[in-house]
Amino acid sequence: MAERPTTPGRTSTITRQPADLVLENGNVITVDPAFSIARSIAIAGDRILAVGPDAAVRLHVAPWTRVVDLGGRTVIPGLIDGHAHMDREGLKSVYPPLGRVRSIRDIQDRIAELAREREPGEWIVTMPIGDPPYYFDVPGILAERRWPTRVELDAAAPRNPVFIRPIWGFWRHAPPLVACANTEALRRAGITRDTASPIPELTIEKDAAGEPTGVFVEDGMQPSAELLWFRKATGFSRADRARTLPLAARAYHAFGTTSVFEEHGVANELLRAYKDARRDGTLTMRASLAFSPNWKAAGGAPLAPFVEAWAGWLGEPGPGDDWLKLTGLYVNINHTRADDIRAGTTPDTGWAGFNYDTGMPRERLKELLLACAAHDIRAIANAHVTPGVIDLFDEVDRAIPLAGRRWVVGHVSTLSARDIERIARMGLALSTHTNSFIYKKGELMKRQLPPERHGEITPMRDLLAAGVKVGLATDNVPVSLFWPIWQVVARRSVTEDPVAPEQAIGRADALRCATTHCAFLTFDEDRKGTLEPGRLADLAVLNDDPLTVAEPGLRELHALMTMVGGRIVHETAGWSR
Repeated sequence: MAERPTTPGRTSTITRQPADLVLENGNVITVDPAFSIARSIAIAGDRILAVGPDAAVRLHVAPWTRVVDLGGRTVIPGLIDGHAHMDREGLKSVYPPLGRVRSIRDIQDRIAELAREREPGEWIVTMPIGDPPYYFDVPGILAERRWPTRVELDAAAPRNPVFIRPIWGFWRHAPPLVACANTEALRRAGITRDTASPIPELTIEKDAAGEPTGVFVEDGMQPSAELLWFRKATGFSRADRARTLPLAARAYHAFGTTSVFEEHGVANELLRAYKDARRDGTLTMRASLAFSPNWKAAGGAPLAPFVEAWAGWLGEPGPGDDWLKLTGLYVNINHTRADDIRAGTTPDTGWAGFNYDTGMPRERLKELLLACAAHDIRAIANAHVTPGVIDLFDEVDRAIPLAGRRWVVGHVSTLSARDIERIARMGLALSTHTNSFIYKKGELMKRQLPPERHGEITPMRDLLAAGVKVGLATDNVPVSLFWPIWQVVARRSVTEDPVAPEQAIGRADALRCATTHCAFLTFDEDRKGTLEPGRLADLAVLNDDPLTVAEPGLRELHALMTMVGGRIVHETAGWSR
C-alpha cells in the first residue's frame, strides 16, 4: 500500500500500488479539511489510493487499470443521509400506484384495470391518491374535489375487495390522511353503521342514512385505519422487505447517496431485512441503524438492571462493520392512545419500520437515559416528537457528562441561542429535517413565531458557528440529499418565500453537512465523508458542479455514477469516455 499523502497530489515514491480505477481530468471536490479541489482520483480495492493532479495519480496506472476521462465532470464524496427511512422507497413498489388520476372516473378506470388482473375475491390494494412523493393538494386535484366512495369503487371492481391506502403522513407533512374502501372491503373488516372509531383523530365517514361511505379520515401523521382493520391486506411481508430494500438503495444511489443513518430507529422487522440483505450480498448501501425498542415487552421492569442485562450489546462501539452496524437507542417521551393501537400490530410495523411503542413518561425516560449513559449506550431522540429533549439531556449531563458520547437530537426545527449553547457544551450531534421545516412548513413556522424569532428556524449558520456537527437528512421526502443542500443554501419554502435567510450557509458548508458531519453522526469520520487516500472508496460523479451551478439547479443535481467501496452501484449510459 502506498504511503498516505499529506497533501493532495503527493503520492509515495517508495511503493506505487497499482490502481483498479483512475478517474482523471475531473473536478474532484475532496471535502477534506482544506476543502481541496483535485483533478484525479485512484481507487484500489475498496479504498482511495491517491488524489491529486493527473500526472501524479497516473503513476498508479497499471496495464489493467481502467482509466476514465471525466471531461471536467465533478466528483464528490458519497453523500450520507442522516435520517433516511430508505426502506420506504422500496416498499412503495409492493402495491400498485393509481397513477396520475385527476377524477374519480380515472380512479375507477385504474381499479377496473387492476380487477381484470385479479381473481374474484382477491384483494386490490393500491398506493394513495395523488402525485408522489408529496401527495400535495388532494382531493383538490380531482375534478369532483372529493374522495371516491365505496359505491363508486364497487362499480369499478364488483367482485373484489378494494382498499386505497392513505399516505404515510410525513410524505406531505400535513393531514388529513385518507383511505378509501369498497363495500366488500368494509364487510371483510367488519365495519358497519355501528362501528365506532377508537380514537378521536380517526373518523369513519357516514352518509345521511348513517351507513359508512368507505372513506376514513385521520387527523394525524401515522395511519391507524389500515393497521386496525385492513392489516392483513396491507402488510409488508419479510419477503417484501428483503426484495425491496435493494430497490430502495438504488433509488438513493441515483442521487449520490452511499450511506444512510436510520436514527429514528429500526424494529426487529426492519433489522432482519437489513441482515438478510447483508447475508445475501444484496446490500449496496452502508447502513448505520439505531435500535427501536418495544417497551411493552419490558413491562414495569426497573430500567437500570434491565439495560445492564439486556441492552449492553448496544454500547459503543456498536456491533457491526462498515456495511451494517447498530449504533444507539431511539427514545421519546410522547405516547398516545393512537400509538397503543398501532403498537398492537407488533411485530408488524407497516410503513414505519420502527416500533410505535417507544414512548414513555418523562421520569421513566430520564431513568432510562441515566442507565444508557452509565453503560455507554448513546441515546437518539427526534426533537419534533420529544418536546423538551434538550432539557432532559441537560439533566442527564449534570449527573453523567455527555461530552464525547455523541448523543443525537434529530429533526431539529427551532432552536434558541440557549439551546445552541447547551448543545455545543454537551457535544450533541444534530440532524435536520429541512424538507419539512424549511421547505414544506417554513411559512407556517414563520406565522407561529414573532419576527424576531424567525432566525431560530433550523438555525444552520448559528449552529455551525458554535462548532456543532449538523448532518443533513431527507426523511425519504424526496430521496435526493441535494434538496436539503439547496434548502440550507437558498432558505426558501415551497411557495418560494424566504425562511430566515440570515441562517443560510455556503455551498461548501452544505456539502460538509451531507458528508463529513453525517459521518460524525455514526463515528465514521475517519473512514468516509471525504476523498482522501486510505478512506473508503465511496463517491459520486455528478451531472454538474454543486459549487457553481445556478442556485435552483442545486436541487436538480443527480449522479451519473455512484460507487460504494470501489464498486459501481449506479451509472447512467455514457457517463464515462
